[in-house]
Amino acid sequence: MDLHFSKTLDEVKLKDDGLRTVTSEEQQRVEEVVSKNYASYLRVADLNPDFPLYRQKHLHYLRRGLRHLSDSYECLDASRPWLCYWILHSLELLDEHVPPQVTSNIVDFLRRCQDPEGGFGGGPGQVPHLAPTYAAVCALSILGSKEALDILDRKGLQNFLSQCKSIDGSFRMHVDGEVDIRGVYCAVVVASITNIMTPSLFEGTDEWLTKCQTYEGGFCGEPGLEAHGGYTFCGYAALILLGKEHLIDTKGLLRWAASRQMKLEGGFQGRTNKLVDGCYSFWQGGIFPLIHNVLEAQSDTAISQDKWMFDQTALQHYVLINCQYHAGGLIDKPGKSRDFYHTCYCLSGLSVAQHFILKHQMKTDAVGGDENLLKPIHPLYNICIDSALSTLKYFKKFDIP
Repeated sequence: MDLHFSKTLDEVKLKDDGLRTVTSEEQQRVEEVVSKNYASYLRVADLNPDFPLYRQKHLHYLRRGLRHLSDSYECLDASRPWLCYWILHSLELLDEHVPPQVTSNIVDFLRRCQDPEGGFGGGPGQVPHLAPTYAAVCALSILGSKEALDILDRKGLQNFLSQCKSIDGSFRMHVDGEVDIRGVYCAVVVASITNIMTPSLFEGTDEWLTKCQTYEGGFCGEPGLEAHGGYTFCGYAALILLGKEHLIDTKGLLRWAASRQMKLEGGFQGRTNKLVDGCYSFWQGGIFPLIHNVLEAQSDTAISQDKWMFDQTALQHYVLINCQYHAGGLIDKPGKSRDFYHTCYCLSGLSVAQHFILKHQMKTDAVGGDENLLKPIHPLYNICIDSALSTLKYFKKFDIP
């Protein structure tokens, strides 16, 4: 296996023109440790050319997280449905089955997180919030059982979304809370997958989203701010789910997203002049299947029919060589601690880089061989394709409230 660059490491490092800043110094420190990791690989590549995914170690870390979390997770007490989602999605990417008793325990917990009037809070008794609502709905979709899907109060969920809707088409994260483009994405996803979408619920939302595309081409959290990878994925995916993706500058978005892949590291940064981060393997990498399918449908651009418009091999190198924690779990960058958030989004990005799916065509190319292959994800929902399609089919049989 050749590394993603043909030049020497020094040739792709940051050129600071002799003007040192805090930003350039941090970038050089990251490049140094990543360079050492790649150089170490190259020294042993002739003996062991394939770098493995630590599948069993990751599974051990994730299984343990479903049963018990240390005191250090107290700070995430308002994000407990997220912990369920991050762990369950990571397990499904690794094609790991969740035992029936564990499934029932998770369903019971998420039931207690659901507010009597609709939506999910960050834990039992907490106020409903769009972020844990998205996480809970995705977690239940991954579990996929009738028991899991039937706990969803669709009418209450629709009422909750309506309460979060602002007159300009944006969504507040909770009643009387802050406006954030992530709130729009969470609202559109849960409405779409549970079949509760109505024209009035998202009236004006597409217009608000278009105001969030910046001069750079990416999207910001609300109009007037800086383009950011997570916001960009959320805004663009929401527009596609609303059928309004034609309203924005798609080629400008592609130019911005492609520029976020780092030359030496191979991973993505979240914003211009920021450091690489493993989570953007999905938040940035996941944008490309969306753009590709939109441009292919428009048929006004010559695009590849067998690969996404970023360096998929380079991204796999970054995740496999720099983001795997030795005892299981994945990380932001070398030297950082493992956590379930980065495990989820590093694996999601790795899956995007391994699979090219366009209409009914699928091509897989996993660095390290098929033993590293993950299940493919649905690019709009970030759960695996079979989970998304099964949930969409289940709720399609019900009338819209």
